[in-house]
Amino acid sequence: MNALVRTSRCDPKLIEAARGGDADALVSLLSAAQPDVRRYAARNCRAADIDDAVQETLLLLYRRVGTLRAVTSFSAWLFAVARRACLRLLRRSVGMADAPAEDAEARLAHWRPEDLRIDLSRAIQSLPEHYREVILLRDIEELSIDEIAGVLGLSRESVKARIHRARIMIREYLIRD
Repeated sequence: MNALVRTSRCDPKLIEAARGGDADALVSLLSAAQPDVRRYAARNCRAADIDDAVQETLLLLYRRVGTLRAVTSFSAWLFAVARRACLRLLRRSVGMADAPAEDAEARLAHWRPEDLRIDLSRAIQSLPEHYREVILLRDIEELSIDEIAGVLGLSRESVKARIHRARIMIREYLIRD
């Protein structure tokens, strides 16, 4: 998570200057932070929300860089903002459905199997790669959690978390119509 502070692009002097109100330093900081925020959002947001999460994160950085207490906490703060933006966008898209989740699930139960297969395939394809990979290994290849952890070199907890997040994203994709 401290990737931003360790890179030469976001040197602590730049962060300090931006905190102090230097407009050029702030623009440079925003430019330097954008690729890392985008990478983070691509790994943790739905594909449709990546741009919005990046924009919200950078806007908050622009507005609140002066309130940052310590330069050393910059990257942790920035990624926490990005994580919250991803979660907020996911909740907003689920909450904006016209019907409650129970009604959406009832609609899914009445779909023809061919239509459901097509939409499920599209939902899986819309997942970020690291989520798609665990879903395919678990639900298509029917590997156990331990087997997936071994194949991907992850902990059991990481595999479980990715499967859980992927299933939430798939469900959201299916019920948003």
